[in-house]
Formats: sequence, structure tokens, C-alpha cells
Amino acid sequence: MLEITAVSAAYGEARVLHEVSLRVGAGEVVTLVGRNGAGKTTLLRCVMGLHTQATGRVALEGQDITGLPPHRRARRGLGFVPDDRGVYAQLSVEENLTLPPVRGASPWPLERVYDTFPVLAARRRFPGAKLSGGEQQMLALARVLRAGARVLLCDEPTEGLAPVIVQQIGEIIRDAKQHGVSVLLIEQNLRFAATVADRHYLLAQGRVALEVANSGIQEHEHELMAHLGL
Repeated sequence: MLEITAVSAAYGEARVLHEVSLRVGAGEVVTLVGRNGAGKTTLLRCVMGLHTQATGRVALEGQDITGLPPHRRARRGLGFVPDDRGVYAQLSVEENLTLPPVRGASPWPLERVYDTFPVLAARRRFPGAKLSGGEQQMLALARVLRAGARVLLCDEPTEGLAPVIVQQIGEIIRDAKQHGVSVLLIEQNLRFAATVADRHYLLAQGRVALEVANSGIQEHEHELMAHLGL
């Protein structure tokens, strides 16, 4: 579904990514783990077209999208949920959901969004600023699904959230997967990652240091913890 090949990127003279390659299959959840500064967010921004890569190729469903601007990548089915969530503070939940145009080929109807995210249905008239952090995260996820994303790029969706909300986010990701949505997410919480992901990539100093199937995460737990500094 998504293939990243030899992607390198820099900020000025500082090289952040060094020929990173990875793939995400259809209906697969893949996590990027690594210390802060490893290049995880930069990689997602390159995939979405928000940061110019120096080398490499990004392909979606076998089609090269490397040279496309972000809005055209969104039309192809990419959806990006940044770590700041990007919720419009003064607009209501429903306005946040309906204002962005439908871009992808498989948009979720508003009714389906509310069925999947009942807390958003209950707060549909609330302004974004009045939502809790967990509710804002759900709104950010719901917005890209409603817009028709088939591949979700999520930057630390569980950071700073209460355990009960983290569990709900996991249920939403698994539900999206069952409906054929592919997910590439940055996640520092290994225990959470193991409940949702099929595979994991460890980034260290801008390079892929390890690829491991979820079934093998216990075997590599010591190595992962050492890289993460946990």
C-alpha cells in the first residue's frame, strides 16, 4: 500500500534521514519507534510532502507520488494526523469534521464517524477548544477518515493521554484496520504498539536499525528498550 525507498532528508546542512526504506501493506498497522531526534516525524512529513526529501522514492499503491504536493497526496488517499492534532479551536466538532473537503476515494459518512466515535457525536456542537486532549485526538483521527484516507500517518497518537483513552485509540486503530485502512504510526509506548501493530521499525540516528514482526517483539525487547533509553 505504501512503499518508502531510500529516503534521505536534511534540515540545512544537518542530515536527519539516511536512505530509509520501509513498507506498509494493505490493512496493516506498522509502528515507527525510536528516541526523540531519530527522524521519525521528519519521515512522516516527507511521506506527506510537507518536507522535501533529498533522495529516495515514495509510492502509494504502486504509483510514484514523490513529486506531488501534499493536497494531491491527500487526494490519492494519504491522511496525516500531526502530534499537535491540528484541531480548529473555535469551530465545533461537526464543523471540524465537515469543513475539510473529501479527498480520498473511500470517505467515511458522518454517521459512520459518529458510530465509531460516539464521544464526538455527544459533543458535536462543542468547539474544539473545549475538548479534552483525548477527544481532540479522536477528532483528528476521525477527520482524516471522513475525508477518505486509506493510509493514516499518525504522529504519537497516545502521547500524554490517560490509559482509558489510549485503550480507546487502540480500538479505533484496530477498527480502521478491519475496514482495510493501513496505518503508519510513531509510537513510544511499546506495550500499546504491541496491541495494534503487525510490524515495527526501529529508527536510530536516521536509519532503520531493526525491523521486527509483532510476534517477535519479546525476543527483541531488550534491544528495543536499550535504543529507546527505557
